[in-house]
Amino acid sequence: MLKETERWLSNRSWSVTDRPLHRLMSAKRATGSSVSVVLPALNEEETVGEIVAIIRHDLMQQVPLVDEIVVVDSGSTDRTSQVAAAAGARVVHRDEILPRIPTVPGKGEVLWRSLLVTSGDIVCFIDADLKEFSSDFVSGIVGPLLTEPGVDLVKAMYDRPLGGAAGQGGRVTELMARPLLNMHWPQLAGFVQPLGGEYAARRSLLEQLPFPVGYGIELGMLIDALHLVGLDALAQVDVGVRKHRHQDGQALGRMSAAIYRTAQLRLARGHLIRPALTQFERSRDGFEPRTYSVDTEERPPMVEISEYQKRRAA
Repeated sequence: MLKETERWLSNRSWSVTDRPLHRLMSAKRATGSSVSVVLPALNEEETVGEIVAIIRHDLMQQVPLVDEIVVVDSGSTDRTSQVAAAAGARVVHRDEILPRIPTVPGKGEVLWRSLLVTSGDIVCFIDADLKEFSSDFVSGIVGPLLTEPGVDLVKAMYDRPLGGAAGQGGRVTELMARPLLNMHWPQLAGFVQPLGGEYAARRSLLEQLPFPVGYGIELGMLIDALHLVGLDALAQVDVGVRKHRHQDGQALGRMSAAIYRTAQLRLARGHLIRPALTQFERSRDGFEPRTYSVDTEERPPMVEISEYQKRRAA
């Protein structure tokens, strides 16, 4: 590991217990910062309501750390929107945000558009499929942004059990993202969960970053933030254990392809010869090929969008 990365691990890796809520509230009042929590959601009726309810109770009613909770529904066919609204979130449908630009499927697309419908100086992203959720996920990653002026982006780190085995989750991280980072961006090798969906950042950083529209969003954001603000402006906080729905191996393969593509573009800003991934499924006649397109689109920094510029000027 690089000496620079070792120093970063000592100076920019914390635990949620390092910053109790009363300290965060004092810092919030002193800085005048506002906090938005965004949950990107697609068919998450089983979990989204509890997550919203816990954040509202712990971090809006008990202490006013969070100023707004916005669930961005990216086309759910279940009751995600109704459940989220009943729990107290403001629900916005992806297609209603920036309608002049046609939407494409993908998590990054939803996060990018969320900047137009939130107002917080600090934006905190939380996946909507978490089980046994704790508000520590939010307060932990928002904390350094309130107390450390030099920190611009904070990722959660946690154990990810798979079935009954501790630490076996995060298969795409271990097989794809971590090797890529260690080989090509070794400054980022200290991140425990580089692909984790729970992170918070200053709006002033997010609005300057391009957003890969799909699964590459977390890797792309981390690499681009490193180049824009430097390693010392990035941090991570241990929030315990993350339990969520796991995807099957083929879905993980598609995720890996998108992540590799995101890394490839940042290595060369070149063009993919074949932006597709072929996988195989057994049928009665043998193995059948299934070919999927790999996300090849990125959204520009939000600060370049005219509607966003007008909102900032208002």
